[in-house]
Amino acid sequence: MQIIRSVEQMQKTAEALRLEGKILALVPTMGFLHEGHLELMRVGKSHADQLMISIFVNPTQFSPTEDFDQYPRDTEGDIEKARQVGVDIVFMPEADEMYTPGAQTSVLVHRVTQHLCGRSRPTFFEGVTTVVCKLFHIMKPHIAVFGQKDYQQLTVVSRMVMDLNMDIRIIGVPTVRDPDGLAMSSRNNYLSPEERKSALSLKKSLDLADEMFNAGERDPAIIKKAVEAFIENHPHARIDYVSLCDPVTLEDLETLENENLLALAVWIGKTRLIDNRLIRDKKE
Repeated sequence: MQIIRSVEQMQKTAEALRLEGKILALVPTMGFLHEGHLELMRVGKSHADQLMISIFVNPTQFSPTEDFDQYPRDTEGDIEKARQVGVDIVFMPEADEMYTPGAQTSVLVHRVTQHLCGRSRPTFFEGVTTVVCKLFHIMKPHIAVFGQKDYQQLTVVSRMVMDLNMDIRIIGVPTVRDPDGLAMSSRNNYLSPEERKSALSLKKSLDLADEMFNAGERDPAIIKKAVEAFIENHPHARIDYVSLCDPVTLEDLETLENENLLALAVWIGKTRLIDNRLIRDKKE
């Protein structure tokens, strides 16, 4: 496994591999790898000759009030996990390697970033799209793999790739969950045992909405009210948003259709967690 820290070396290595006819897959990460990340890597490896990952805690997607300095890091553990899953290249740049002094350019996707997390984190997706675009130019993948747990991020990146005619195939991988149902996230590490019990309300509220929809309920306001009441009944839980929206545009729905996205963001203590599910008619 090759560890690369410089942009120039990464670009030269990727270009040489492409000239050899190799298919390159990329899994972008911020490190502190868990089984969810490893599943993305396995999917990437199954579609490519060379599996690449990036480990970079991107400062531009954190606002001044967010947890950049406290974001969990485990470089040695990450490298070992990457090695065990069969990663070929790990790109681990420093911030000053990724962002030149006085940088003035960013990538901004408009409408799909205005909903869900974009309402409470207005600078977040500009940081995401800018760094992902840079990683695509530096690492030159044919395929990039993202998790559906971060559904809006997957949507935004897919929109960017389409709009900018990037010759990259985006693959979305279903959410990986712990045995108790909690969606895997590096931020789960922040939760106390009691808070983790309350965090399970996210997955259980998705189950509740699914049951209501398949029992015939089609009014999003009624389902949202039930979901909100269920979550708020748990200690430590404070809702950022509950949205029933179009899976493509992410715009709120007035009437539920055959396929709908239920997306949640909930503060559990000081930790902000997200989860989602596509709500469909199981009879179809």
